[in-house]
Amino acid sequence: MYKAIRKNPSAAQAADKLVMALRDIPVSALSDSMHRNIGTVGLQPYQRPGKSTMAGTAVTLRSRGGDNLTFLRALDVCRPGDVLVIDAGGDLNNAVVGGILTFYAASVGLAGVIVDGAIRDVAEIRSRDFPVYASGVTHRGPYKDGPGEINVPVSVGGMVVNPGDIVVGDQDGLLAIPPADAEDVIEKALVVLTKEAETMRAMREGRWSRAFVDELEARCNN
Repeated sequence: MYKAIRKNPSAAQAADKLVMALRDIPVSALSDSMHRNIGTVGLQPYQRPGKSTMAGTAVTLRSRGGDNLTFLRALDVCRPGDVLVIDAGGDLNNAVVGGILTFYAASVGLAGVIVDGAIRDVAEIRSRDFPVYASGVTHRGPYKDGPGEINVPVSVGGMVVNPGDIVVGDQDGLLAIPPADAEDVIEKALVVLTKEAETMRAMREGRWSRAFVDELEARCNN
């Protein structure tokens, strides 16, 4: 007999030094270090904008659209610093969570909540710093019937997230980074930021060369 919720243990949390380093790096720089073809499409941030990047270990769940029974059970396996990643199939008919449950998630130390589906109580969520990402909004509340799965590979906004991935997010969007790749991605992103800072200095000082535009145009074969 199938149970309403299939439950798996949470993966080991990412090292604190990696998470802390990622919180100081914009997602755009991390994306530039991952070939610019990874990350979510269509999920929007609903929290009050802040300077820090959201970063934490993924606890994943898959639920029926507009149902939050699996979310409620998944809170049992979440730890401070985790990001709860919800694959609700992009369904926008009923909200998976709203102001109350995202407030609770923040109160127990989660680093953020991501919903490939709908949320509600947006004015309340926007008044807070706690990161909440979703596909859309509806006033219609959730059901609590299941079924669902906890700590399985999921897809949110077209991005695959595995349990234990490090999930990062800011106002530009979301990325999932395998822990084994995190040090390399951080190192490359810091190089990106250094180059960007030098470009900005050159612009301010009137010495930015645009010769590269000619090179780019010359290589086109149109």
